Amino acid sequence: MNIDIIGKRYVFFFVSLAIILPGLILGVVMYATGQLPLAIDFTGGTLIEIQLTSDQNPQPADLVLLYKNIGIDDVKVQTTSQGTFVARSSVLDEDVPGMIIEEMENKFDADVTILRIESVGPTVGREVTQRAALAVAFAAIIVVFYITFAFRGIPNAFHYGVCAIIAMIHDVLVVFSITAIGSYLLGWQIDALSLTALLTVIGFSVQDKIVVFDRIRENSSIYRRLPYETLVNHSIVQTLQRSINTQLMTVEFMLLALALFGGVTLKPFAWTMLIGLFSGTYSSIFIAAPLLVIWENREWRTWFNRKESPAAV
Repeated sequence: MNIDIIGKRYVFFFVSLAIILPGLILGVVMYATGQLPLAIDFTGGTLIEIQLTSDQNPQPADLVLLYKNIGIDDVKVQTTSQGTFVARSSVLDEDVPGMIIEEMENKFDADVTILRIESVGPTVGREVTQRAALAVAFAAIIVVFYITFAFRGIPNAFHYGVCAIIAMIHDVLVVFSITAIGSYLLGWQIDALSLTALLTVIGFSVQDKIVVFDRIRENSSIYRRLPYETLVNHSIVQTLQRSINTQLMTVEFMLLALALFGGVTLKPFAWTMLIGLFSGTYSSIFIAAPLLVIWENREWRTWFNRKESPAAV
């Protein structure tokens, strides 16, 4: 198969930047202006999910007004299905949910069923964020040490571990970017499911990169006389079908079905996973291995006077 992936590496880097930068800038601006929709899992607050049976067919705006009438001004209400609502607000006292339910019954002449009530303090929300960040950092360090040890038989084994982490960070940034864009355009909330999707993407991402790197390691002892660029390109092409089939034929199609036909609360999670796992496959092929070539050739010294070398096999 004659595909020159390594020779077009800077094109793929540009594509990644074009996807990541707009979303990150948007996310930073939204966070700085307090518009980033963080769920109670991170900010703390009270979530009430209820089911209303009423002839008046109340809408989310009606529930927001009801909350404001009893002195709660920071509520956000989302419809998950016909007659089912999720209301998120700051932490409420124990007797307030009962008052809210009573007001709903009186105003809408409705039967109200409480599906769940959850409260998370601000301290717990901060701890969730800090522990997630520590978990990602710890996992990154372990991956670097593992790959360096596993690849110790080839030159510059440490480079493989570092490039895997850089490509993993690429996938994390893609997830953040897509989440920020989805929050702005579609009103997605960043909650515990978003964190679950991010950690899952990280796991799949690292696994796929190790597969590609392992093929490079095997070919290093078989094709000793090949230029490094050609060797890496040949290894990528050999794993290309496996990487695409593993993702598309199994995980991606199932996630796409969930994203298109799943419940409202699950759609942000499904879309984040769908795009994040696709990014993991993309970065394994078009980011991680090309980074190895750049490091091996020390191309930063000649970025403004670089000659292309044939890499296609």
